[in-house]
Amino acid sequence: MTLFDVYPLFNVSLTKGKGCFVWDDKGTRYLDFYGGHAVISIGHTNEHYVQRITAQLEQLAFYSNSVRIPIQDEYATLLGRVSGYDDYHLFLCNSGAEAVENALKVASFVNGRKKIIAFKGAFHGRTSGAVAITDNPAIKPPVNDDAHVLFLNFNDSAALEKAFAEHDICAVIIEPIQGVNGIYEPTPEFLKDIQRLCQAHGAFFIADEIQCGFGRSGQFFAHQLAGVQPDLITMAKGMGNGFPIAGVLIHPKVAAKYGMLGTTFGGAPLACAAGLAVLEEIEKHQLIPQAATLGNYLMDECRQLPEVKEVRGKGLMIGVEFNFPIKALREKLVYEHHIFVGNSSNPNTLRLLPSLTITKEEIDLFLEAIKKCLA
Repeated sequence: MTLFDVYPLFNVSLTKGKGCFVWDDKGTRYLDFYGGHAVISIGHTNEHYVQRITAQLEQLAFYSNSVRIPIQDEYATLLGRVSGYDDYHLFLCNSGAEAVENALKVASFVNGRKKIIAFKGAFHGRTSGAVAITDNPAIKPPVNDDAHVLFLNFNDSAALEKAFAEHDICAVIIEPIQGVNGIYEPTPEFLKDIQRLCQAHGAFFIADEIQCGFGRSGQFFAHQLAGVQPDLITMAKGMGNGFPIAGVLIHPKVAAKYGMLGTTFGGAPLACAAGLAVLEEIEKHQLIPQAATLGNYLMDECRQLPEVKEVRGKGLMIGVEFNFPIKALREKLVYEHHIFVGNSSNPNTLRLLPSLTITKEEIDLFLEAIKKCLA
């Protein structure tokens, strides 16, 4: 049997990682400046993370959600405190796409509507409901073509007002920083317009924080930079540092009903142990303000690189757009300088998503390498 070939792969076989570095099967060390799609938030094989998961494995690895699992309550309490959303409810699941599916279900169950506003360039996942609100025809098969979705442009408040006037809107879903599209942000004023219109029309404001959440933007959630408060917040990626865990934060105005949501593996003890370790490390080592400070340094330095058209982002979620396609540059960074960086749907934009534990010295390693590539 062979794997189903769906990704273009670098010819590198990784076998271990530590901190912000990974090693291949030949012993070559690579600087991980991509964090495996923004997943590695506290570094590879973080010592506290390994200890937390190992200790839980020795106690209880799994039981279904037909009983109380105390570590779920422990996780919810700490997440509420660290995020500032301690009055919200938490639904735990397994992946970002699943979090999006459940956020859409909650909105539709509560207000009984089905028209969704999403945005051009959006990426919300590959499952049925999530891919329907993703603006990429290449990954959307006919069975997922959803007539209930309106795609609007970022920061077009007039079009947003018009959509609410003409349709019975169920929800508006937006990435406070678009990741896959190449790191684009709505303005704070536009996010406030979404919140205002949703409140006025009984619709749900959904913030997709799957890639930009958990400290990556220099705030716990990127929408907090704009001073808005969504009704539903989807989370995954950096939440578990590589262990599959995801969730939806649900406004306290929403009353839970049996049968509304469900999951087999969501909130499993090992996943909660991984999630607790992430939150504990973020809090203990002040990784969120560190991401803001080092991110500003990295963006300022990238603006000085030759052939740079624009540098976008917040914290350690950065897009560097060049005046040329970056495919060859990315390959040169991997094969000649042993540094992983990300691409995006914008062919000229590198995505930089290192662990929140990255150091200035490691950032300088990247800067030195990319300058050599561009010389």
